Amino acid sequence: MGSISQIIGEVKKVIVGKDRTLLWVLTTILARGHILLEDIPGVGKTTMALAFSKALGLSYSRVQFTPDVLPSDITGYSVYQKETGTMVYQPGAVLTNVFLADELNRATSRTQSALLEAMEEGQVTVDGETHPLPQPFFVIATQNPTGASGTQLLPDSQMDRFTIRLSIGYPSPADERELVIGRQQGNPLDQVRQVVSRQELLALQNQADSVYIKPEVVDYMVALIGATRDHPMILRGASPRATLSMASMAKAVAMLKGRDFVTPDDVKTVLIDTISHRLLLAPEAEARGVSAATLLQEILRKTPSPKLR
Repeated sequence: MGSISQIIGEVKKVIVGKDRTLLWVLTTILARGHILLEDIPGVGKTTMALAFSKALGLSYSRVQFTPDVLPSDITGYSVYQKETGTMVYQPGAVLTNVFLADELNRATSRTQSALLEAMEEGQVTVDGETHPLPQPFFVIATQNPTGASGTQLLPDSQMDRFTIRLSIGYPSPADERELVIGRQQGNPLDQVRQVVSRQELLALQNQADSVYIKPEVVDYMVALIGATRDHPMILRGASPRATLSMASMAKAVAMLKGRDFVTPDDVKTVLIDTISHRLLLAPEAEARGVSAATLLQEILRKTPSPKLR
């Protein structure tokens, strides 16, 4: 997968020492998913999104979410044109390939919900008119940790539409040193070049879509998701949308490993990062300091894995 390594190589020019995070972001893009980055300010979330858009040759739009951002800023609005006597649609920021929703959890719930149709259906509806989004389309949203000044929880319907939640985290001292030295030679973003075309990226997404999941692996995924709904420490388990997201991610992982079929190990690889942010834990779990990831690891241990022939 030469083009895959080239894409990662270009983004690594600006994001140092975070290879796993970069690979997960690219895997999610190939799975036609959306990415939620939860981290403190200043660790490179916005820079990473910009680097991916440049390496993939995609149009890019960024909105810094604040309480005064309106839904129409996202979806667009209609303006009366006096000359023709008609309403003319003015596209919003979301009509792009890569939409960066920066600090999404600082916006009002009404503005946050303006993204739902775009993320789920790849379109926006304004004044009864539906406008398709350019393809490929994906959202990279950032949010500050809950409890930070001026933030509020994202609604459950929004969280469920994010395929994966990741954290970049602080760089190691060696990586931070390399970052400072690199900045002295100019802005690293200027060195990021396009290595695939839009059509090539769409072809890679189609290739991931065509990866086969055997019935016994489907049953395994359904059993894992079902276990989240029956666990005594989970108030609300994963939705059917979560099952579909996990399947898409497992397909993308299999493709990146050079296979045209999904194995149980692919499912295990994607489970925690694609499901943990969708679960609502019981107060008892929170009181004990038990995380969603810990509960999912327990479910993995207890759910028999199929043997493929």
